[in-house]
Amino acid sequence: MISGVQASTPSALHSKREHAEYVLITPARNEAAFIELTLKSMVAQTLKPLRWVIVSDGSTDGTDDIVRKYAKDNPWIELVRMPERKERHFAGKVHAFNAGYERVKALDYGFIGSLDGDMSFDEGYFEFLLSKFSANPRLGLAGTPFQEGNVSYDYRFVSIEHVSGACQLFRRECFESIGGYTPVKGGGIDLIAVLTARMKGWQTRTFPEKASIHHRNMGSAKHGPLATRFKDGEKDYVLGGSPAWEIFRGLYQLSKRPYVLGGCALVGGYLSAALRRKERSVSPELMAFRRREQMSRLKGFLLRRPAPNSVPQAAVAVQPAKA
Repeated sequence: MISGVQASTPSALHSKREHAEYVLITPARNEAAFIELTLKSMVAQTLKPLRWVIVSDGSTDGTDDIVRKYAKDNPWIELVRMPERKERHFAGKVHAFNAGYERVKALDYGFIGSLDGDMSFDEGYFEFLLSKFSANPRLGLAGTPFQEGNVSYDYRFVSIEHVSGACQLFRRECFESIGGYTPVKGGGIDLIAVLTARMKGWQTRTFPEKASIHHRNMGSAKHGPLATRFKDGEKDYVLGGSPAWEIFRGLYQLSKRPYVLGGCALVGGYLSAALRRKERSVSPELMAFRRREQMSRLKGFLLRRPAPNSVPQAAVAVQPAKA
């Protein structure tokens, strides 16, 4: 077994054993512009992973060469190469993750994480997250907010029970109990994982005391701001969101760029998907669970009594995930 713990005395090593036994998987597709920042952040960690598998998902831009350079001096880093694929969709990220998972699932570890290949963070980032698991045996999934340009979050509306897919660290038992990530082509794989974990009784938490930096803009470069809002509304329907919640979210978005039209596009996307009866990506059980949570948070907000540890989950800036 590869040890990711820095040199230490046997007693100190034993005391850190639970913390040190974590593995990471990074699906990376053409991340040459940013992945070295992620590599440098990981190499600097005070507690390094048992194994970090970087899955190059058909990269053609030099991503593999950058990873090989760091893997040469850090044997706990492993590169797995997948063939180039023509179709770009969110399920592809799950398939790449699963290829990495095959490389680690037989190892003896307590925690497993999915980390995007365009992130950076301080040297104590994973030691911080792992300490939260030690303090709370019911915690199944943890992460932190991320910063991206001037985007910020209004924590009246962003639930700290949601954990961004940019970096999700699971307790192993939690990850196995939810059956891993669901390969949904339309997106929402991180949300499905978080909701399923809570539905199965685990606690999920974003810890705002720390933050990572996301270097690739996830804005509206591909579709434009209005089309992005429309697609987000469609995805809200597909992922089982409540109609009442969507109306409230749309009203809130009226005051955000693009003003008025953005909120209309969001609700329009939801209604369009409903009229077309688009296939849901979640089970009826998970949809009912999500809607109960949304209504509880909405009621708490309207009555000015937000639930402990959470507030409604509509982000101030709608940020679509990457495929």
